[in-house]
Amino acid sequence: MGLLGIDRTERRNSRAGRPVSHPTEWRRGPAGWVRRTTGWVRHTRELAGAGAARGEPVRRRGAREWAVDIGAFLFAGCFLALSADAVFIDPDVSEAALLLDQLTGGLACGALFLRRRLPVLLAVALLLAEPFSHFLAGPIMVALFTVAVSRPPRVTACVAVLAFGPLPLFLAGAPSSDDPRTTSALTYFALLACAIGWGLYVRSRRQLVVSLRERAARAATEARREAREDVAREMHDVLAHRLSLLSVHAGALEFNPGASADQVGRAAAVIRDSAHQALEDLREIIGVLRAPEDGDRPQPVLADVERLAAESRQAGARITLEMDVPDSAETAPPVPAVVGRTAYRIVQEGLTNARKHGPGPEAPVSVTVRGASGQGLTVEIRNPAGPGGPAAPADGTIPGAGQGLIGLKERASLAGGTLEHGWDGTDYRLYATLPWPG
Repeated sequence: MGLLGIDRTERRNSRAGRPVSHPTEWRRGPAGWVRRTTGWVRHTRELAGAGAARGEPVRRRGAREWAVDIGAFLFAGCFLALSADAVFIDPDVSEAALLLDQLTGGLACGALFLRRRLPVLLAVALLLAEPFSHFLAGPIMVALFTVAVSRPPRVTACVAVLAFGPLPLFLAGAPSSDDPRTTSALTYFALLACAIGWGLYVRSRRQLVVSLRERAARAATEARREAREDVAREMHDVLAHRLSLLSVHAGALEFNPGASADQVGRAAAVIRDSAHQALEDLREIIGVLRAPEDGDRPQPVLADVERLAAESRQAGARITLEMDVPDSAETAPPVPAVVGRTAYRIVQEGLTNARKHGPGPEAPVSVTVRGASGQGLTVEIRNPAGPGGPAAPADGTIPGAGQGLIGLKERASLAGGTLEHGWDGTDYRLYATLPWPG
């Protein structure tokens, strides 16, 4: 501790430009208060300059804020003028003192333009000056309203305690109901209560509006994310199957240069048809994205699984399809559209993965679809492992990132079912269960 009561921490804070905050600062008299206030002002200016240097926008009062502040000033001034005759003033007060009192009320109305920057300090100053002036009720109401709107409830409660502190003392004096001062005082405290209550109401409404806007923004973000996921899932399901057929047949032509003209023609026809169908599917998806109000593109159903298997067989794959599902005309109710579409996508992804990661295009793939109304629907796809076994895929296979299986899990979950996949001995097994209500 130095000779003037300043220790090392205070000197270090002073050199750094921060306000001195040692407890002895409170006991230094006017000089200490001046140094403390100067330090805080300098520190605030440094922070403001640093924020401007970082490119942070400086909050300035706009036209709306100016209009509101002028309205608050006019309200307080009109309240002062209209309530001048109703204020109880001691008859012994001189005209000069009364004029000075009214001038103080006018200055308090002008000080309301500082309410945005210093709401608590302004309210406390006006409340402390109120016992010495009869024309501060209007500015005090505006200041308390500002504190209730812009500050946390704890701060508002502290200021309210200061505002209503004289009320118990006044009531303890048992004032007479016929005394004009009693009516004036009770009216004053009622107006303060109304100002604080109205400010709290405005604050709650603003917080509600902010929360609703944030909720709407989150909902919009979530909707955009779901839309992107739906588009990505649809693009993967539609194009991966077609492009895998292209890759398989292009690879066959590359590794079999001595193929006959008939084999080359069939492979070229499959490549042409697959490319054409892929372009058609892509055009349909882009058309839906550009004009979604025209309606959704036609979606596959469970009966299209046979057509899917036929396309793979035409491409040279050995597909064994077992469909143990009653005819839709004989079942009541039929397979739900969502369940049928999900089953189709699962079979499509299973055949695509078999071509991408299997030992070759002629490897056997078994597809089993069973189900009935009230019992649910099961889909199982099996294909053997590549030459490297289950742990290592075959060389030259089509690359994949596993996004298709992730999308299938999401589809099955949205349909109310489950999806399992993994190695079962030397076979890769894809198994899904989907609901089929009775």
